Amino acid sequence: MKDRASIHIQNLHKYFGEIQALKDVNLSVDSGQIFGLLGPNGAGKTTLIRLLIGATKPTSGNLSVLSLNPGKQKRALRQQIGYMPQSPALYEDLSPTDNIRFFGCAHQIGKLSKRVDEVLEFVGLSQRAHDPVYKFSGGMKQRVSLACALVHQPQMLFLDEPTSGIDPKLREAFWEHFRELTAKGVTIIVSTHQMDEALYCDKLAILHEGILLADDTPRKLLW
Repeated sequence: MKDRASIHIQNLHKYFGEIQALKDVNLSVDSGQIFGLLGPNGAGKTTLIRLLIGATKPTSGNLSVLSLNPGKQKRALRQQIGYMPQSPALYEDLSPTDNIRFFGCAHQIGKLSKRVDEVLEFVGLSQRAHDPVYKFSGGMKQRVSLACALVHQPQMLFLDEPTSGIDPKLREAFWEHFRELTAKGVTIIVSTHQMDEALYCDKLAILHEGILLADDTPRKLLW
């Protein structure tokens, strides 16, 4: 039987000095789904995402993302994944177009102008494509950040609290975007502390103080 899992985590531990951020995490994520990481601040959600994208290395344990080792094959992995941090990492004096072009150039994308237009339309910013980002609201900056993460058409998308601090209407629009992406085969890993958002996920892992308490469908875990 073909292995549907795009992420494998085995006996994962992560220390920062004497502080243990993750404790013996074992988890797998199937391709083409929205997989949620639910837990309060300090639960280990961001640490886990940073390990999966290769931004930091585990103290012990094994990780595989798209059949690659994030710690040892970082460059190859980053061509296949997108990452949207909780706080948008944007050049605020530049326009959305220029920010997206910057990320696209880093990935050496052909026909970049066409792709920039596509992601701007996808996130609903075509009419503000040339305005400086510093004029934007927090929610609009999040849209630009999502577009930057999507410009190279990644197979997998990591979203760290993507709707934090934005209004309910825009939150709903973001989740519609996420559903559209998974319909195209993109796997999404999203962290949240919002219980209502957790219900939108196909599968869910609950973290608390670095421990994986459970993982299953939201219906089985939360109802």
